[in-house]
Amino acid sequence: MISANDFIPSKYTHSVEKGNFQWSAPSNIALVKYWGKKDNQIPANPSVSFTLNNCKTITKLAFAKKQNDGTFSFDLLFEGKPKEDFKPKIQKFLERIEIYLPFLKDYHFTIDTENTFPHSSGIASSASGMAALAMNLMSLEKTLNPEMTSVYFYQKASLLARLGSGSACRSVKGSVVVWGNHANISGSSDLFGVEFPNAIHANFKNFQDTILLVDKGEKQVSSTVGHDLMHNHPFAERRFAQAHENLDKLITIFESGNLDGFIKIVESEALTLHAMMMTSMPYFILMKPNTLEIINAIWKFRNDTKIPVCFTLDAGANVHVLYPENVAVTVLQFIKDELVGYCQNGQYLCDEIGNGALLN
Repeated sequence: MISANDFIPSKYTHSVEKGNFQWSAPSNIALVKYWGKKDNQIPANPSVSFTLNNCKTITKLAFAKKQNDGTFSFDLLFEGKPKEDFKPKIQKFLERIEIYLPFLKDYHFTIDTENTFPHSSGIASSASGMAALAMNLMSLEKTLNPEMTSVYFYQKASLLARLGSGSACRSVKGSVVVWGNHANISGSSDLFGVEFPNAIHANFKNFQDTILLVDKGEKQVSSTVGHDLMHNHPFAERRFAQAHENLDKLITIFESGNLDGFIKIVESEALTLHAMMMTSMPYFILMKPNTLEIINAIWKFRNDTKIPVCFTLDAGANVHVLYPENVAVTVLQFIKDELVGYCQNGQYLCDEIGNGALLN
């Protein structure tokens, strides 16, 4: 069993004065949701996600050796301009990961980051952003320790990303990623995300995700607060068990290509996530009226046409419309004709399953 201590390095064999790397890392959309966590960003239940392809963060990390004065030293740029309000989050991240990357105070870092999706589009950028930063830091560690294996590199990158934002660990490697210990998924871990190891039917290859931007405002409740509300939640234990059961069912569904079974689990998971928020104390309704209009329109369209299109939701009002590639033309026409009117400023993003982080 791998423990977090396995990722604490002893000493480095090489040194480097300065340099830079650039990685891109995608966002991801959970099919089985993670909601509720223990200490150190450990999930209360396992989750599985599709890695996206187009919605990603591109981060360039420049580093230069400095006197180790016991402090973290970094500049943060967003789209080339200083981004002071995000610095405390990065500071906290560096504090959390220092035990795993003991060289952090030896360098001054310039972190220059940008997203391929519009700022304030309501797409969570913490997963892609933290994953991209973790990949860059691991590239620096690999320079200091060239003997590092690829398996270790990606596992540790995912572990570091998790300490920045839980779901970020699912944005490192693979098109379908499991995070959290699950009895029937070999290699699964609470510490990092792993590529789904079982068979995946052709029905789920090149799956499409069109993201309908219903509300682009600030999140009503932060993910951290939302997760904390599961601690005394009356339905928490049953919810955690349900996530394990649904992940078990997806193993069979992914192998058989059963789209009807997939739809039932994915939509049920989305609604359960929001039900948890509606029944916490304090309680929240993060869906907007237009979210419900879209859901009802998708149900009617699916019922009328028998086309296997479904929805999922994050902890917000936006709707992810999921469908196989072979029905994309028809579904996109339906989205343009019937759903775009419910989007803020008519905005939506077309995405599809991708493969994780890339060195640029």
